[in-house]
Amino acid sequence: MLYQIYETQRALMAPFSEFASASAKLFEHPLSPFAQMPLAQRMSASFDLMHRLAKEYEKPPFAITAATVGGVEVAVQEQVAMKKPFCRLLRFKRFTDNPQALEVMKAQPLVLVVAPLSGHHSTLLRDTVKSLLCDHKVFITDWTDARMVPATEGPFHLDDYVAYVQEFIRHIGPEVHVISVCQPTVPVLAAVSLLASNGEATPRSMTMMGGPIDARKSPTAVNNLAMNKSHTWFESNVIFNVPTNFPGAGRRVYPGFLQHTGFVAMNPDRHLSSHYDYFSDLIRGDDDSAEAHRQFYDEYNAVLDMPAEYYLETIKTVFQDFSLVNGTWEVNGQLVRPQDISTTALLTVEGELDDISGAGQTKAAHELCTGIPETRSFHYDAIGAGHYGIFSGRRWREKVYPEVHSFILRFNQELAVANPAAEQGQLRAG
Repeated sequence: MLYQIYETQRALMAPFSEFASASAKLFEHPLSPFAQMPLAQRMSASFDLMHRLAKEYEKPPFAITAATVGGVEVAVQEQVAMKKPFCRLLRFKRFTDNPQALEVMKAQPLVLVVAPLSGHHSTLLRDTVKSLLCDHKVFITDWTDARMVPATEGPFHLDDYVAYVQEFIRHIGPEVHVISVCQPTVPVLAAVSLLASNGEATPRSMTMMGGPIDARKSPTAVNNLAMNKSHTWFESNVIFNVPTNFPGAGRRVYPGFLQHTGFVAMNPDRHLSSHYDYFSDLIRGDDDSAEAHRQFYDEYNAVLDMPAEYYLETIKTVFQDFSLVNGTWEVNGQLVRPQDISTTALLTVEGELDDISGAGQTKAAHELCTGIPETRSFHYDAIGAGHYGIFSGRRWREKVYPEVHSFILRFNQELAVANPAAEQGQLRAG
C-alpha cells in the first residue's frame, strides 16, 4: 500500500513541479515583465528550488561521446553487447581514423566494470568510465529498474546475479580485467571463485573497491542496520509490490524511494546545506556552482527498485550470516571457494573516510584468496577519500585511478594477434 500512496503523491506533485518550473522562468527571462519586479531573482530561485524538490528524477544518460587516447580525441559510442531481463552489458566502443590512436587502442586492456545494484543507476560510475576509456576498452553492467521488468520474467536471486557476472566474463573473454565497486565485490568474488573451482579461465585481474567482503570489520551505520534487524523485519517493512502503472506490476521490490530516503537520512544536514547553497548560488547568479549542484542531484536522486528476493538474500548472506567469510555460501548448490583462485591478480581499494564500507571490509578479500601469491596481491588506501571518492571526483582521478591503471597494466598481456577490424570505411574501433 505504501508504494501506491507514494505514486499517488508523486502524480499529485507533478503539476506543481511543472508550475514551479514555469514560474521560475517567468521571473528570470529578461523579456518577462515579472523579471523587472523587486526580488524577482529571489522569487525565481525559490520556484526553481521547489521544482527540483518536487520533480521526478529519471535515470540520466551516460552521455559519454568522446575520450582522449594517446593525446588524440576519439569518438565513443555506447553499444549493448548483451541483454538480459535484469541487466544490459554495455560497451563503450571507441572510433577513430588516427593511426597513432589506433595503435595505442590495440594494445589497451579489456575492462569489465561491475556496477552496484544497490539503489543508484550504473550512471553513478560515469566518472569511473570516463577515466578508464582513456587507457582501456570498457564494458559495464547496466542494471534494470525492477519495476520495469514484467513479472512474467520471474524472480531475480543473488545466485542469478553471480550467474550474470560469470556469463559476462565468458562473453568478453579471459583477457578481461574486472573492477567491482561497492556491493558487487561479494558476488564478483563468488563468480570468479566458481569459475576457478570449475577449471574455467578466470579474469587476468580483479579490482575490488569499497565493498563489504567482511562486514564484521569496522561496521558502519549501514552495516549495523542490516545486522541488527531480522530478516522478517526487512521483509515486512521495506518490501512492497510494484503498482499497476509500471510494466513490473505485482513484482515484489525494495522501492527506490525508500532507498533514497535512507540515503538522505544518513547525512540530512549536508543535504540541507547543499540545497541552501544552491538557492544562494541562483540569487548570486553563480551559474557554474548551480549547474554542478544540478548535475550531482540529478544523479543522486535517480534511484531504482531492487528485486525483493535479491535484496533479502544479500542482507542475509552478506550482513547476517557472513556466508562468504565463513565458507558456507553455496551458489546453485556449489560451495564458493575463493581459495581456488590462483592465476588472477587482486587489488583491493578502500577510502579512509568511507562511511558505507568500513576499514578492512574490502581488504578481507586477501584473507580469503589464499591461492593468489603475494606477488599478485595488493591493497591501496585512498587517504582523504570517502565512499564516492574512491570511484568519482578529484581523488578518484588523481589518486585512485593511477593505482588501478598501473595494476591492470602490470598484469595485462597483449594478444599475440590483433583482431581484424570489423568496421567499414575509415573509422576503426577500440
